[in-house]
Amino acid sequence: MPAYQAVLFDFFGTLTRSVKRGPQHAEIARALGCDPEAVLRVLDRTFEVRARGQFGSAEATLRWVTEQAGGRPRQSQLRAAVPARVDALKADTRLRADAQSVLSELKHRGLRTALISDCTHELPAFLPSMPIAPLLDVSVFSVEVGRCKPDPEIYLEACWRLRVAPEDCLYVGDGGSHELTGATAVGMTAVRLSAPDLADHLVFNRDDDFAGRSVTSLTDILKLVAPVPAYS
Repeated sequence: MPAYQAVLFDFFGTLTRSVKRGPQHAEIARALGCDPEAVLRVLDRTFEVRARGQFGSAEATLRWVTEQAGGRPRQSQLRAAVPARVDALKADTRLRADAQSVLSELKHRGLRTALISDCTHELPAFLPSMPIAPLLDVSVFSVEVGRCKPDPEIYLEACWRLRVAPEDCLYVGDGGSHELTGATAVGMTAVRLSAPDLADHLVFNRDDDFAGRSVTSLTDILKLVAPVPAYS
């Protein structure tokens, strides 16, 4: 069994169950004076540039999206819509039943843990309120570092913060954003989570060419990692 020092996780679809947009998104679009379908089309085609933080703050990004969808929002509407989007994304997010227990066990075995997520401003806003937050040593958000997977720098940023080498890391993801081939390219061991619920998961740039190992649950990850030896 390889002696990994850290396990790094994707968030949406990996630590969470499959993600689908709930009804709150349409309500936000209407409150901004837009057709909900037009807003969704903009969100889908611009995910990567928004996830790199290209348009600035959450409010500035939402203004840009709304204008692209044909709206002309007032400042007061945007101020109300920003926290509403945080609530909407959080409502879309359900942790996997074993996410907390797996992270706890990894910590118990002496491994470090990290999150690497391609995300917009909402995830950094609500992650601290989730029960897994204290179990993550490091969280790297694309919107904060200006890089999306599979850019090597986003993986190396996590390694730098963890003080571990890439080859000492196991990376676990559902395969969005070509994340698995990206992790492999920097020297990590990548494992695809192929849980049954992911068949209808909202995903961008699926990593269909990855031919490495797969597991069907987060709990299966525990079979791949040994406790870190304690040195006196």
